[in-house]
Amino acid sequence: MAEKYQLFIDGKWRDAGDGATMPAINPYNQEVWAHVPVATAGDVEDAVAAARRAFDTAWSKTSPGERAKLLNKVADMLDADADRMALLETTDNGKVIRETQNQMGYAARIFRYYAAWADKMHGDVVPLDQKDTLDLAIREPYGVVACVTAWNSPVAILTNTLPAALAAGNCVILKPSEHASVTTLEVAKMCDKAGFPAGVVQVVTGAGETGAALTGSKGIDKISFTGSPAVGRMISAAAGANLKPVTMELGGKSPNIVFDDADFDRALIGALAGIFGATGQTCIAGSRLLVQRGVYDRMVEGLAGRAAQIKMGDPRDKETEMGTAANEPQFNKILSFIEAAKGDGARLVAGGKRADGPGLENGYFIEPTIFADVRNDMKVAAEEIFGPVLSIIPFDTEEEAIAIANDTPYGLTNYVQTQDPARANRMARVLRSGMVEMNGQGRAAGSPFGGMKQSGNGREGGIFGIEDFLEIKAVSGWTPDA
Repeated sequence: MAEKYQLFIDGKWRDAGDGATMPAINPYNQEVWAHVPVATAGDVEDAVAAARRAFDTAWSKTSPGERAKLLNKVADMLDADADRMALLETTDNGKVIRETQNQMGYAARIFRYYAAWADKMHGDVVPLDQKDTLDLAIREPYGVVACVTAWNSPVAILTNTLPAALAAGNCVILKPSEHASVTTLEVAKMCDKAGFPAGVVQVVTGAGETGAALTGSKGIDKISFTGSPAVGRMISAAAGANLKPVTMELGGKSPNIVFDDADFDRALIGALAGIFGATGQTCIAGSRLLVQRGVYDRMVEGLAGRAAQIKMGDPRDKETEMGTAANEPQFNKILSFIEAAKGDGARLVAGGKRADGPGLENGYFIEPTIFADVRNDMKVAAEEIFGPVLSIIPFDTEEEAIAIANDTPYGLTNYVQTQDPARANRMARVLRSGMVEMNGQGRAAGSPFGGMKQSGNGREGGIFGIEDFLEIKAVSGWTPDA
């Protein structure tokens, strides 16, 4: 029987004001496995009012040390319940269980990371010419923060913002995607059990109207959004009308640049993982593979052969290597991009259609798809697909690779594969993106995460992430002996 979930507002679980719900659909078999409430505008305003009360009466008076204890309790619960949480998320969005299990461990790690920051956000003393006078710069929380998250990795994405905002002293209203809401509600249960005061952590679920009510509320002090540039523009407009600050983590069309001198086998494996991991449904997917001419044919052939061997099936099976598109609209969007690439003359070397076979009949499965001889102005290379579709683009010189990589409205991350340290240093400086990853080394928990251009603004991760949830107040003219 499908489980029925409720909103979490002011420390209480309750139905939507009008009783409306929406189905949670398993993308592997298209079965309804849960029912999630659709919050009304009134529900949203109740949550905003509760957050304000909680901030004024409780959370702003809670010590940083106590905030840290509560965050660590949630981390412990995430670790203890990782298997169940991973299964719920896989059921909700079709990501393979081996990935969602890793993400639960990551989530616990980040909660602990920001717990450690809670009592370390010091202010500054500003030097003045006037003798015996102090000028202080004090960090303070915004107050009430709205965090709107995406469907591809719900817990990991909320973890990039929720613990940082709480550690900074804000109250948070979470609004997950209508396509994957369940695990966000489960995290709220953990926060409730940990002992956060009523109204400090709340969840309102629903689709676009719910999100618009939240981000357009005058009672919100700060907005954090992870999702598509199209929705980001709408949220920015709503925030601008109320002059509210916004942090945006948006899309990407990230280049993975492979030079002739790269470790070929490592670069090939990295290219596969970078586009077919998470079924390509990640903002940092290496969806444009730029390959230097000397290894181009070898790379195309190697990738095509390996892609055909990727095992698809039930995402809950640990042997499955690639799961489904997360929902029907995304499934249809990916297929439309594949057809557009064929029409534009890109050379199909792997996949190219809906996947079929035993166990795949009812799921939103798409074959791992690779196009070679792609031009950067083709739709498949120019626009974010958010799916298992790789565009391989040849280049001859370093300068050409830089020009192609930067020729995009996005600027989230770049990947560079080379064994030449001088080249790596040059590339890191000229690529226009918020992140550059060399030879598949990855990023640490304390690294800043975010993009340039249409990939967003602000940063998540590390001290940069918590600073995005703090304002600076100048206190000047105080004389100690006055």
